[in-house]
Amino acid sequence: MKAPADAALAGHHALAAPAPQGLVLSARRAERHPDSEDAGGADSMNSVLGKVRPILEAFTSDDAALSLAELVRRSGAAKATVHRLAQELVTWGLLEREGCDYRLGLRLFELGQRVHRQRILREAVQPYMEDLLLITRETIHFAIHDSLDVVYLDKIFPHRGLNAESRVAGRLPLYCTGTGKAILAYSPPSLFVDVVRGGLKPITRHTVVSPGRLRAQLDRIREEGIVLESEEIRLGYASLAVPVFAGGTTLVGALSITAPTYRMDATGYATALRTAALGIGRSLA
Repeated sequence: MKAPADAALAGHHALAAPAPQGLVLSARRAERHPDSEDAGGADSMNSVLGKVRPILEAFTSDDAALSLAELVRRSGAAKATVHRLAQELVTWGLLEREGCDYRLGLRLFELGQRVHRQRILREAVQPYMEDLLLITRETIHFAIHDSLDVVYLDKIFPHRGLNAESRVAGRLPLYCTGTGKAILAYSPPSLFVDVVRGGLKPITRHTVVSPGRLRAQLDRIREEGIVLESEEIRLGYASLAVPVFAGGTTLVGALSITAPTYRMDATGYATALRTAALGIGRSLA
């Protein structure tokens, strides 16, 4: 007899969209390859990058600056190695000095703005997000898929809007966010399998952590083309989301309206949200 999780995995199947192609913005994180520093050629480069990456990723969205000791602790590398590489990163502009501490450098921001696919997407979605903001006066998100998460490519909000939890370039799990469920519903079945195997951990007391319930949610999303997530990621807030398809066929992300549960007008907002998603899709065709 199959375990409940295995049964849920076996029953999942995507119905409405082919596997993402072209503009699909999903990528698996690069694997770290342990190697010796004195190895030559590509092996040497992998070793250097393998040490630089955890130094840069030591910074979270809440960190203005980190001390050398904290960089050593978070990266797990030797102090001498972190100090040497940090100095080189400062020279390249990827890190900046702030007294005795380090902060991420402006060069990283400049490079990020050059990512072509994300820039094209942001330019396409921003006018429609602004229209939704004017109509709803609530927080508007556009998210893309990366590994088992959604990454917020853009976010706009009014003064009364949601300014915590989600951030531009921030990430949250696919299984408990409105945009994540919208993407997961129209992605290949293998992604659902990976999400369940990765663990469905409760963020709030309302987070769906049963593979069977999650699969039922995704089936319903494919039937209705829209998802209402309520308090799964933050108590007191709900999110209405739809998938976005370039040219009507290629999944590129998801668009959502997030509001306090007492203000969320899912019926009233649904038409505007679907219309915006269709407009974005046509502009990307």
